[in-house]
Amino acid sequence: MPLCRVRHNGKKVNGRKRHIAVDTNGLLLTVVVTIAAIQDRDAGLRLLGALRARFSTISLVWADAGYAGRLVTWAGTVLHLVVEIVKRCDDLTGFHVLPRRWVVERTFAWISKRRRCVRDYETLPEHHEAMVHIAMIMTMSRRLARTT
Repeated sequence: MPLCRVRHNGKKVNGRKRHIAVDTNGLLLTVVVTIAAIQDRDAGLRLLGALRARFSTISLVWADAGYAGRLVTWAGTVLHLVVEIVKRCDDLTGFHVLPRRWVVERTFAWISKRRRCVRDYETLPEHHEAMVHIAMIMTMSRRLARTT
């Protein structure tokens, strides 16, 4: 049963949000770029729809608290995906690593190493999605070349 992790990154890019789905190793499965005015739950509909279309064997998705609400019930009834929300505990103060959240944060760090993904150079969201894919291709090809 493959697993994936969903999270957005609204703070790094002005006017855009990147919603990504990654596997448990942090490898990119699906990306959706939206304008910043769209709620995470609404963009999550597109993201999970694209994820289900490409990867039919995925059955469990861990998601950020921004995706809670009607997205969880919609994914269960329409897409037959179990969406678990990873919530932080309000009792703790300071920085604490949340389970499985660091995986997608690390992927965002890999993507942000590329100059074209740090600034908003592209005019269309589809172009920015392509740049995110290229950034992950470059990251993984360097990793493969290093191990052989």
